[in-house]
Amino acid sequence: MTEASVSEAPEGRVVADDLVVSLAYTLRDDEGELIDSAPDEEPLEYIQGYGQIISGLEEELYGMALGDEKDLIIAPENGYGEYDTEATQIAPLDAFPQEMQIEIGLPVEIYGEDDDDPIEGFIADIYDDSVLLDFNHPLAGETLHFHVKVVGLRDASAEELDHGHVHGDGHDH
Repeated sequence: MTEASVSEAPEGRVVADDLVVSLAYTLRDDEGELIDSAPDEEPLEYIQGYGQIISGLEEELYGMALGDEKDLIIAPENGYGEYDTEATQIAPLDAFPQEMQIEIGLPVEIYGEDDDDPIEGFIADIYDDSVLLDFNHPLAGETLHFHVKVVGLRDASAEELDHGHVHGDGHDH
């Protein structure tokens, strides 16, 4: 983050739709284990109101001012959803290339017969001759514990609003 992004936030400006928010955060699970983080110097940048972050977090950030910090607890239904036991599938080991290193947590993509778009998942368990594929988000069913700090606020450019995402240095379309 540059000093300019902080100085561009006028006195009294708060997180609102169509603003680029620079957010420093730590994310922990119920046991206090660190899941993810973004320090002040390398914040997450997104456009507020565009669904670029989980809904529960986005909703809680409205009205925060530059420099504001708070702790948030986001329930699964406002985060990555409840865990869906139906969103799993057993796949035979011989469906994978022999040279592929099969391990728990390995991301996988499968394609339906009539669909060109992949379904993303991961290997959740390994059996003697098959694997359990899980197509839930890895944080589905988890209560999320955030500590957040707004470290930058600025108007999104017309191009950013049109494209639906933040443009940083070196961004190219």
